[in-house]
Amino acid sequence: MPSILLVEDDPNLGQLTQEYLTLKGYPTDRATDGNAGLQQFMAGQYDLCILDVMMPKKDGFTLAKEIRMDGRDVPIIFLTAKSMQEDTIQGLRLGADDYITKPFNMEELLLRIQAILRRYQGADTQPETTMYQIGTFRFDYPHQLLLRNNDTTGQRLTSKESELLKLLAQNLNQPLGRSFALKVVWGDDSYFNARSMDVYITKLRKYLKDDPAVQLVNVHGEGFKLVA
Repeated sequence: MPSILLVEDDPNLGQLTQEYLTLKGYPTDRATDGNAGLQQFMAGQYDLCILDVMMPKKDGFTLAKEIRMDGRDVPIIFLTAKSMQEDTIQGLRLGADDYITKPFNMEELLLRIQAILRRYQGADTQPETTMYQIGTFRFDYPHQLLLRNNDTTGQRLTSKESELLKLLAQNLNQPLGRSFALKVVWGDDSYFNARSMDVYITKLRKYLKDDPAVQLVNVHGEGFKLVA
């Protein structure tokens, strides 16, 4: 799968973005300032770079210039907290392939990455899984349906239930971080969103209880684990 270099000085956003892209099948390395980002780029082989504009030691525009000087034809996406037109123009003049303003939706970032890689590689990247096997259950993510055996009607899920179950299924038999799930599905890990997620976890347990081999368990200090 294509590998990504993420250079972002915000530790929370950087970690969340790195985990999300890696979970989606794009191995992602992260640096926290422009100098470290250049060192990682020169030492590695990357298919795409995501650069924050405002960073300590070296800003994203300067880093992009130095990456371009290396001669490798690698696509670049800029991240910025600003929405000023002159920043967009400057980024495009430096050869940016895309420009996204914080705060942004992770799925939107993923779609932009996939579109850019299609252009560069001339072919689609590996399609994302849409049907998940969980014990004797089949989870049809696009249609938000949880099916059992030959059942064709199943349990219809809400959007939040579907997004949460997809994360759990993608991490089947592995811990899913509570804060990570909250940020991906709800947008932030506030107290009220955490209480809301607990309600949805309880609902998912109820839907899955017909298969005793499937368990949705709490992992102390981490989050949850879907076991099958």
